[in-house]
Amino acid sequence: MLLAQARNFRYYRRMNTLRRRLPTVLPLLLIVVAELLIYYIGPLWTPERRGTADYLFLALIIGHGMWVYVLLTRPASQLHFDLFRLPEILLTLGLALFLFSYIFASNANLTYAQMFAETSGNLTLAPNSTIQRLASLLRYGPFLLYDLALLIFFRIRKRGTFFRSTGTAGPAARWSLPLSLLAALLYTLSLPSFLSVEGWAPLAFVALIPLYAALRVNSYRWALFYGVSFGIIQLLLSNYWLGTFSLITLQLVSVFLTMEYILFFGMLLIVRHRVRAPHLLLYPAAFVLFDFLRSQGFLGYPWAMLGSSQYQFVPFIQVAALAGVYGVTFVVVLTNGLLFELWQRPAGRRRGPAAGLAFLWLVTIGFGLIHIHSLEKAAPRETVKVALIQQNTDPRKHDYRYSFDILKRLTDRAVLQEPDLVAWSETAFVPNIRKWGAMAPDEHSLARLVREFRDYQRSLDTWLLTGNDDYEESRDSEGRVVQSHYNATVLFSAEGERMDTYRKLHLVPFSEYFPYQEEYPWVFNILKDFDADLWEKGEERVIFEHPKFSFFTPICFEDSFPAEVRAFVRRDADVILNLSNDYWSLTEVEGQQHFANSLFRAVENGRPLLRSTASGMTAYVSPEGRIRESLPYYQEGVIVPEVALYDRPPTPYLRWGNWFVLVTALIVGGFALWAGVLYRQAQKNRLK
Repeated sequence: MLLAQARNFRYYRRMNTLRRRLPTVLPLLLIVVAELLIYYIGPLWTPERRGTADYLFLALIIGHGMWVYVLLTRPASQLHFDLFRLPEILLTLGLALFLFSYIFASNANLTYAQMFAETSGNLTLAPNSTIQRLASLLRYGPFLLYDLALLIFFRIRKRGTFFRSTGTAGPAARWSLPLSLLAALLYTLSLPSFLSVEGWAPLAFVALIPLYAALRVNSYRWALFYGVSFGIIQLLLSNYWLGTFSLITLQLVSVFLTMEYILFFGMLLIVRHRVRAPHLLLYPAAFVLFDFLRSQGFLGYPWAMLGSSQYQFVPFIQVAALAGVYGVTFVVVLTNGLLFELWQRPAGRRRGPAAGLAFLWLVTIGFGLIHIHSLEKAAPRETVKVALIQQNTDPRKHDYRYSFDILKRLTDRAVLQEPDLVAWSETAFVPNIRKWGAMAPDEHSLARLVREFRDYQRSLDTWLLTGNDDYEESRDSEGRVVQSHYNATVLFSAEGERMDTYRKLHLVPFSEYFPYQEEYPWVFNILKDFDADLWEKGEERVIFEHPKFSFFTPICFEDSFPAEVRAFVRRDADVILNLSNDYWSLTEVEGQQHFANSLFRAVENGRPLLRSTASGMTAYVSPEGRIRESLPYYQEGVIVPEVALYDRPPTPYLRWGNWFVLVTALIVGGFALWAGVLYRQAQKNRLK
């Protein structure tokens, strides 16, 4: 009798629990069933094909299905605090997959991508990007809305629901995921972004405060989750234009930078949790060290550094002459930390952070104004006129003759101002001058085009620099002829003599270069399957010598690497002359981000920066980082700035390089050593 009553009691309790949970579970159950049908049907334009994105979508469906099972079967006593955050995990995963899918949908409007999809079988695309994006919304939208609603519901619901919400200590703990996503959004908007081409630079000084709040109140594993969530979403929002760079770059950059963020926040938070001392210096030092390390080696990608957001704040960025762009990042992150301390502390204990903040900015702006004054009072030893040509075509996609005709027309206009040098953009003239120039014009149409180019260049009676596809031939071990192709710049004298050639040293990983073909042939095959155009890596730092000045030509994103540019300047180059093609991105944001990165090379090295782009930003930047002349995006145009050259002592950064990065490494290393000592002491105390 008692046993039967107990069974009935448990049964009715389960039914009562189910009735209370049903309004929450039923919508998700319906969404899971509907999304399974969508997955089963597949894309209407190619229902027979499935790719990695489809399987990731299926994983998201399975994750939500498991959540339904947990809600229906687990008693309230077992729905502990970790499960309280399961919607956060699903929301973050769904948001990342949605952003990736929505960004990649831009390829559906690109003719070459559609042709590749039709011929290769490696890519599934809708007829246009609108349909592709609607498909992304249909797949991920219901999950995102449900997870967001569930997250808000559990955090505004009072205690006594079927969740045991012990551990929700204050608003920052309950709203940690929204805080970390807010930090990612503020970080993104401080840079040139989809909402502002120039960026909202002041946001950089508060962007990390929500992230600090989320990291401070959580355990190590959840702080790691929120830190990585911040990194992934910031990466996708800031670099959305990578979706049209190539058919595989966004995927690979996302994977590798996610791994880097896991390592970064994993190590940072271990130290922070071990050492309970103030962490004001730890965070800016760690961010600087992270930015430096992610710029190194084959996978180097020095994009969207927080310090680069201040590219228009000329007095502030003079710190770069002392410590590189890393010094600017340090001051920005430290400002975030001091403002966070001012916000967190009670009114009577804010004097220290306030004084520290005032001192930091006084020193930074004071140094900047003094440095600018010292630059502006000097008289130039020489001025040279350089014609920068922006033809507003993508050499990779437009007809070669069409682009050449525009270049000639714009150059004819420029030479009326009698420039000392005419500079065309990266691969502005695509046909290989060395190869086709060696052939008779009647043998091939490209040979005729190269002959026309050489004749036109001689007729200018001035020096000309152009990007070009260069190559050389060699023989392998079996005696076969092997051609090596390079992304290059070529300088011609006023008489038409080919004076020198620079071959790009730092190629874009995976889309331009993959050095591990023999070690990882499967990766190499994937790159070739997705139409990657791989080049060989150059070997020499070439300084071009003009009768009036010397210069070097970082190609494309090479001007984003501080150490690379410094190594050239130390060979006594007078001018930094970047050649780029930013037309391909189809957005001004990518070009502006690229320009913001490159502007710091002028300040770091005390050299003028010139940029000649297909449609980039074509501009002249003085050594203190002022934009003297520029052209609008996606318009044909010419500027012929008179570039002032100076005999000045080297800047501290040019003289000593990344000495400040070493200082930050010592700071992080000191904290890590301190954390290790404390950990060993704790272990000994446990043994006692």
